[in-house]
Amino acid sequence: MSRTTHTNQKAEVKGKPSTLKTIHRSKAPHTNSLPYISGHQKLEHSQSLRRTLKGNIENFVGYTQVPLGLAGPLLINGDYAKGTYMIPLATTEGALVASYSRGMKAAKLAGGINTICVKDQLERVPYFEFASAKAARDFGNWIKQQEHEFQPLVSSTSNYCLYKSLKVIQEGRGVLLKLSFTTADAAGQNMVTLATEAICQYALSHSPAQPTNWYIEGNHSGDKKAQSMSLSQARGKKIIAEVTLPRAVVKKILKSTPEAICQYYLTATLSNLQTGAIGNVGHVANALTAIYLACGQDVAGVTESAIGILRMETTKEGDLYAALTLPALVVGTVGGGTHLPTQAEALQLIDCYGAGKARQFAEICCATALAGELSIAAAIAENHFTRAHKILGRR
Repeated sequence: MSRTTHTNQKAEVKGKPSTLKTIHRSKAPHTNSLPYISGHQKLEHSQSLRRTLKGNIENFVGYTQVPLGLAGPLLINGDYAKGTYMIPLATTEGALVASYSRGMKAAKLAGGINTICVKDQLERVPYFEFASAKAARDFGNWIKQQEHEFQPLVSSTSNYCLYKSLKVIQEGRGVLLKLSFTTADAAGQNMVTLATEAICQYALSHSPAQPTNWYIEGNHSGDKKAQSMSLSQARGKKIIAEVTLPRAVVKKILKSTPEAICQYYLTATLSNLQTGAIGNVGHVANALTAIYLACGQDVAGVTESAIGILRMETTKEGDLYAALTLPALVVGTVGGGTHLPTQAEALQLIDCYGAGKARQFAEICCATALAGELSIAAAIAENHFTRAHKILGRR
């Protein structure tokens, strides 16, 4: 966010006074230390710049600018996210911020979106191969008896990573070890890799059945892949967001009816089934990509994080009930790109910068996505979708 650009828009921002100008007085690193456009030599030799970006980029030459907008206000009544937020969305897609803002307005008039965190864990699944199926079975039986050793090994790699569970999956002479961890407020992909390496080295040193080959990841965990297992078993943070929109709000804000939206939802779900899609969401990837870019997340994680189930029903009172379940939200408020100046400011805007904020951030992501599902469903149900993009999505 450029420090020469300020806004006078009023909003009740969680943890901030009513003006968004306060974001420019955040405790995040100063954006001025990271010039967006500069001579190659200046970028090449800036030691402070290299220190700031260490661990984030190699062969650094400059920045790709993505426009950043604010959607909202979004009212959330959650386990961790409580209050009203303006949501930073980085995107080049016209009409997107407006659409999310419309869904958020409808939800706010309905009393806000309720969110809960159901599960929080992250997996790494190393693979071990043996000379025979019997040797593989013996290894699987042995490793299950070693779980008491795992947490000390994990603690040697991280102060925050905690071991949770082990599942042994054997196929032929191969064994997959599904190791589950909690990663505190980090997204945790690197954290669980280091923890898994320590456990694997222990296994290699102590196992009576020695493998003929092994890999740190057997491509089973779901890391940065859309797979049905993540939908049913959860990975990362499993978040559910729900809201009941009164009929009057649906008509006034979404310009539709609960019946019309539910009819489109049913049609879209049946069509989605025919494609073999995992889940039945509309455009959750739009919300998560825009938030991830703005807030320093690993954007490739959208591949798994955007998996979800959308439910829309007309209540007996004639209102619209909607719920979105995202079982594989991989997000963090420390580590990765969260410390970078613009991204840190964006996280501070929604009171999600630093330790103790990851579950709150995940609930905000899910609530934002639900607002977008409401808006796009109404737009398509009432044939407003094309017109909106003609007005806002074209130059």
